[in-house]
Amino acid sequence: MTKCDLLIRDTAAMTDYETIKTGMDIAVEGGRILSVTKSGTKKFQTEKVISGKDRLFMPGLTDSHMHTGQQLLKGLVLDAKPIIWTRVMLPFESTLTSEKMKLSAETAALEMIKSGTTAFVDAGSYFMEEAAAVYEKSGLRGCLSCSTMDEKGLPESIAMDAVQAVRETDKLYDKWNGKGNLKVYYAIRALNSCSDELVELAAAHAKERSTMLQAHMNEYQGEVDGIIQREGIRPYEYLEKKGVLSDRFLGAHSLLLSESEKELIRERGIKLCHCPFSNCGKAVPDTPDLIKKGVIPGFGSDGAAHGGLSLWNEMRIFRSLMNIYYGVPSRDPKIMPAETLFRMMYEGGAAAVDEAGQCGKLETGYRADMIGIKLEPGRLIPSGNLLHTMFECAEAGDVQEMIVGGKILMENREVKTLDEERICFEAQEYMRKAGVL
Repeated sequence: MTKCDLLIRDTAAMTDYETIKTGMDIAVEGGRILSVTKSGTKKFQTEKVISGKDRLFMPGLTDSHMHTGQQLLKGLVLDAKPIIWTRVMLPFESTLTSEKMKLSAETAALEMIKSGTTAFVDAGSYFMEEAAAVYEKSGLRGCLSCSTMDEKGLPESIAMDAVQAVRETDKLYDKWNGKGNLKVYYAIRALNSCSDELVELAAAHAKERSTMLQAHMNEYQGEVDGIIQREGIRPYEYLEKKGVLSDRFLGAHSLLLSESEKELIRERGIKLCHCPFSNCGKAVPDTPDLIKKGVIPGFGSDGAAHGGLSLWNEMRIFRSLMNIYYGVPSRDPKIMPAETLFRMMYEGGAAAVDEAGQCGKLETGYRADMIGIKLEPGRLIPSGNLLHTMFECAEAGDVQEMIVGGKILMENREVKTLDEERICFEAQEYMRKAGVL
């Protein structure tokens, strides 16, 4: 008899981006998958059993680019005049307080748990230690950064020079990297807002600590044009010239890429992610060509201000965008099939959180990061192809269980690690004070 910490008995299992097996037992030990076997073929001794009846367990979703500091901006970005970064987001973030950041992190963590997001990359904001404390308690797998800019003319509350900006991440790293399921990344918020000194310092400190460096890249035409005007070369070419690019670099968005930039991304093993709903108002990435080159981007929500944190929505929006932009002109209805989109979610997401080969599969040795989906009759079944139905029809409300590193964060929709009732009450109080309720 094999001992394990947790046993999920007799369930359907999506073991990777293209495979679903039925009638499986999933055993977890020490935070990792011990085995995925046909139900009843092995005997297990465990104190905790979850029934897999009417469930499909699958790897958890990864949000490769989100903004905790913009969680309270829901409803204030849609239809706003461009550029929303300078008109809406930057002014809002400059008014953040430790109390606002704690509420932002709590509501973000709650939303991610209840929609199936087990891991995420925060692009960086202010009062990140408050966010880190919440995320450690939540049990989610998170990669955090500080907002890192030294542009002249920023609001006084967030203005700093290059040394100060990097020092903030140093402090976050020293206190929180490796705590619970947390990592700390260094960041270049946006190239247009960062000096050469800041780019070099952030890259050097990330390299010294063997952690990732992330940046918003090639998101707006004006952003790209600004770097060309300033440096005479395109954004990725500029970072290559500075010696910054490597397989430890995460380029969020990466929409407007030249052929030379695509080649740099391939050669350096750079990690990418797209944020479909947010990106739709900016540009369409050439993802089919990137995938042909062996570059597998992940998916990001770009934060709750851009349509919430549901990655189910992001995947479906992206397929529609790819079909109409590339599939229809080329008469290829499978320009971006469901299997490829799940591959982006799992492989691209694992790479973004620096867990390539460790997350994104239900396989022996992988981290036990998974979600349980209720196969609701009339909602998700009957189905002629359950994997395709998961992509087409599954929604946040179908997620019943969440397990991260072998720890149960939610069971039967009950969140175990956070006080959901208190968080919801405080969120409503925030809205009342803001005059929305």
